Amino acid sequence: MADGTGQDIPLVAVAHGSRDPRAAATVEALLDEVRLARPGLPVRTAYLDHAAPSLGQALSGLDAAVVLPLLLTEAYHSRVDLPAALNEARARDPRLRVRYGATLGPHPLLLATLERRLAEAGVVIGDPDTAVVLVSAGSSDPRANGVVARMARDWGRPTFSGAASSFSTGSSFSGGSGVEGQGGGSGVEGRGWWAVTAAYASAAEPTPARAVALLREAGAPRVAVAPYLLAPGYFADKVRRTTLEAGADVVADVLGPAPELAEVLLERYATAAHAPAGAAAS
Repeated sequence: MADGTGQDIPLVAVAHGSRDPRAAATVEALLDEVRLARPGLPVRTAYLDHAAPSLGQALSGLDAAVVLPLLLTEAYHSRVDLPAALNEARARDPRLRVRYGATLGPHPLLLATLERRLAEAGVVIGDPDTAVVLVSAGSSDPRANGVVARMARDWGRPTFSGAASSFSTGSSFSGGSGVEGQGGGSGVEGRGWWAVTAAYASAAEPTPARAVALLREAGAPRVAVAPYLLAPGYFADKVRRTTLEAGADVVADVLGPAPELAEVLLERYATAAHAPAGAAAS
């Protein structure tokens, strides 16, 4: 993980970016957690849109870098936008050696963060009388929505016999895109909730409010909303407002600068740092 001088290769974390200043503040707080966990590791921030610095600006002056997308699923930004920006940066400076890491999710520690936020909101984890709506931003890429659907299905899998209802597998709600993600399981451990259903703040169905309404119609004793969102902003505010209006009992906070996310970032960094340079595909 060291460059030719024996120093750690800088980590450049790339967030989506938002006009809402709370988003950038949350990203910086998360990266401060990384700095605390790994003193001496150079950490820089970049944004795809709406905020500075850009990726090209963040890479300026570096000979090598590990670029990590602060994104929760693989979709257009991680598959197209970021590799294109990296290729532009390497074209400007052919000496630049870049390793491109994986998105934050899926990862079991993200479930731990979701449960941390639910517990902070007063939800008993795995309560068989509580249905959970797992809300992602949503994507035009059905593969990304399928990953979230599979997370919901696995998280809602009963851990004991005689679960409260057929909804506890998440089977009736989890496939908002109608497409399961590729590959094996999500690494998410079932908790025996009354139900877990996926919902999408944009680009796919059901909406968070619709998911809450369906659970209420199905007889869920209590409904908790777990935003699978990195930072506060437009989507988080809308999810909170519309789901409470639809009958949710509680809405947890966004993932934010949790220590689990810092651990995931450092794990992604270690994996990418040992990969061949130039891993950004054209």
